[in-house]
Amino acid sequence: MRFMILVKATAETEAGVLPSHELLEAMGKFNDEMIKAGVMLAGDGLHPSSRGARVRFNGSRRQVIDGPFAETKELLAGFWLIQARSLDEAIEWVKRAPMDGGTELEIRQIFEMEDFAEVLTDDLRNQEERQRAELTSRH
Repeated sequence: MRFMILVKATAETEAGVLPSHELLEAMGKFNDEMIKAGVMLAGDGLHPSSRGARVRFNGSRRQVIDGPFAETKELLAGFWLIQARSLDEAIEWVKRAPMDGGTELEIRQIFEMEDFAEVLTDDLRNQEERQRAELTSRH
């Protein structure tokens, strides 16, 4: 199972405060542990919302909303994409993350193609397989 670990933003991350050297070292060690265990698939930090935008969809209308965004509790500061056998295993990895200061991490399982079995046609399955192969070859 794949899981997305969402790092919630804080007042500091939204202010553009970069992590300390010590935190970067600890994060590097944590990432190394996950990579060596075959768990980590990807992970990165995000710039503050002041450097981003949102696009709101309403019928055919598209509204672009420039950051910053007011509700810090709804914002993300980074992510990990991991492979784990269960939600419990994902939780155990996340509990080891070198976080502090009220940082909150959210764990969400990613849908797999078999989750859509009742509505998945052969054409849609072939399209998904082709897209994944193309993405893999490009990276």
